[in-house]
Amino acid sequence: MADYSQDPLHPIAILVDELRSEDVTLRLNAVHRISTISLALGTERTRTELIPFLLESLDDDDEILLALAEELGQGFVDYVGGPEYGHLLLPVLEVLAAVEETLVRDKAAESITKVCTSLNQAQIEEHYLPLLKRLTTGEWFTSRTSATALFAAAYPKAAQPTQEEMRKMFTTLCTDDTPMVRRAAAKELGAFSKTLDHDTLLADLLPAFRKLSQDDQDSVRLLTVESLISIAEALSNDECKTHLGSTMKNMVSDKSWRVRYMVADHFVKLATAAGEDIVREELVVAFVALLKDNEAEVRTAAAGQIPGFAQLVDREVILARLMPCIRDLSTDQSQHVRAALGTQISGLAPLLGKDATIEHLLPLFLQLLKDEFPDVRLNIISKLEMVNAVIGIELLSKALLPAIVQLAEDKQWRVRQAIIEYIPLLAKQLGVQFFDDQLANLCMAWLGDPVFSIREAATVNLRKLTEVFGVDWAKSAIIPKVLAMGNNVNYLFRMTTVFAITTMAPALDTDVIRTSVLPTITDLVSDRIPNIRFNVAKALEVLATSLSSQAGGNELVTEGILPNLEKLRNDSDADVRFFAEKGLATAQAVASGEAPEVTMSDA
Repeated sequence: MADYSQDPLHPIAILVDELRSEDVTLRLNAVHRISTISLALGTERTRTELIPFLLESLDDDDEILLALAEELGQGFVDYVGGPEYGHLLLPVLEVLAAVEETLVRDKAAESITKVCTSLNQAQIEEHYLPLLKRLTTGEWFTSRTSATALFAAAYPKAAQPTQEEMRKMFTTLCTDDTPMVRRAAAKELGAFSKTLDHDTLLADLLPAFRKLSQDDQDSVRLLTVESLISIAEALSNDECKTHLGSTMKNMVSDKSWRVRYMVADHFVKLATAAGEDIVREELVVAFVALLKDNEAEVRTAAAGQIPGFAQLVDREVILARLMPCIRDLSTDQSQHVRAALGTQISGLAPLLGKDATIEHLLPLFLQLLKDEFPDVRLNIISKLEMVNAVIGIELLSKALLPAIVQLAEDKQWRVRQAIIEYIPLLAKQLGVQFFDDQLANLCMAWLGDPVFSIREAATVNLRKLTEVFGVDWAKSAIIPKVLAMGNNVNYLFRMTTVFAITTMAPALDTDVIRTSVLPTITDLVSDRIPNIRFNVAKALEVLATSLSSQAGGNELVTEGILPNLEKLRNDSDADVRFFAEKGLATAQAVASGEAPEVTMSDA
């Protein structure tokens, strides 16, 4: 290594000192600053001094090496003088691509690929190909696994003889003795296949794919599923049937549930790539088999593909072949299968139409709405909009209400929070009359929930409901109940009133604020609890902001909001005074006719 000790202010001397530190954070910061150091050095000295130094200083913690691999891939080609010198980064990245830590290798391979995009054919032939050969024939499997990711980027840029050599190297990696290398090759085969022309794909890569798809390691076979999709997309329907049909059958019935899971999870993409003929002749049977699989994980993944696959087949096939499986899944022993079905089953309604939905799907909706597992009910409710568009909400409303009430009272607060988020959507579908009769009291009860997150979500819910049903509805149905809580002896209820007013303010008009909201807020200005008083100050600021765009708003700010903020500005509590000063600045701007910018924090 060059001696920089004679010049302690030299950028690399500083870097040396920091990299020799025992403090990992200091060394990490030094690596993240190499782009700044290269700017100080200039492109020529970066090439002649910094890059050789980095190459000699690679013995370090994995965290440091990961940071270096990332930095060299983030536009560092510009720091060495542009694409003409981009290949100078390859030696450093080659070393990183062969280390033991997987994260470092993956990041190094990613950065090599990025550097490759800037290289020309001559650089590919002279510098990139030798690197690829060294990694492909490396003694340790680590370098060979990294090599698999480096073919796709360089192949289109290489000369024809080099391309042939690269294909041979890749197929060699596909038959490597080490499972980790074959696994990496299976993962990258799809991306590499997209760079090959049609005939070369069939002649050279398809045999390698078949070997990998029959590998004795299931961890290798499952990674060939995505490669199968990429290859199928490049072939015609007849070619898919001829060359890939048997492989698809084998994957669906693979002895490993992990392979079947991967097929199920990608089934719609696979069917779309395979083409209409294979879907009709082979894949309907295959999909039914996955829906009936012995493993719950496979059935869960297959259930998630139901609407997408249904779009690829006729309505008669859905009713005759898929519906019996769907009925079985609705009573599946696994709650995760039923939850996945609950998310997806609504997507069948537009495909079946009103009559078939009422006959075949409605009984399943009603059954799933009574499921003992809350996630199943939540998933059904979250997707009801599609069903409502087909059959109307009336047929579901009787079963919907008990399900909502059960979820609203669930002992898990996250379940209660989830149903709150769906209430505005349901309100829009159910209508104001049904909501007032059945759900309004429920929404108000959430404001007194012992969990703060629920109370917070409930206030946001009130604002959204006001946007759905209008200010006039809120004035009579919600605001009186919210403001009544402002007189409660429990300070949490008074605090909830302030939060609700703050959240609802953007949806309220001047008249409602003047007649209903401001009197309650004015009373709370003198509350004995400092936390309530400084939240009142924040609420007054939001009210002033909301009034700035409304007729008569400036006058109301002057008469009703500024005096309260002036009072709070002289409060004994420092936090109250701080928020009062902040609110006062906003309110004064509104009163003088300057509309303040509304930010998310204001609400």
